[in-house]
Amino acid sequence: MRPFPSLRALAAPALAATALLVAACQSAPPAPKASTAALPTMERVALGANACWFKSGDPAFKPYRLAPELNSFTGRPRILLVHRHSPESRPLLVVQAEGNPAKMAAFGPLMNEPLATRIATDVKRWVSGASGC
Repeated sequence: MRPFPSLRALAAPALAATALLVAACQSAPPAPKASTAALPTMERVALGANACWFKSGDPAFKPYRLAPELNSFTGRPRILLVHRHSPESRPLLVVQAEGNPAKMAAFGPLMNEPLATRIATDVKRWVSGASGC
């Protein structure tokens, strides 16, 4: 004749099954979102502009050079596009951010050229967290 199993022996599998059910019902943690503060936003924009406009050899941006100014004491990190052979000249494009969430601004002579639509589209994509060209 077999003895009855102990209460502990019966409870252990039930507890394990309950733990599995609880774990299965919980949703996965949300994916981390891109930071919306000014500096991380402008870092994404600078990386995107460098990769897509300059490192790719895009002919539309060949006459220009990227001048990032992300360490801003004014709280407005920015990137500048300047003449390729005259980097000390007045910027042709300024893209800057301020606050959290970042308020973006893009201005300068290039924003009155046909290239302005592409610049605005690219910057909006990078601000939203995308990294492609």
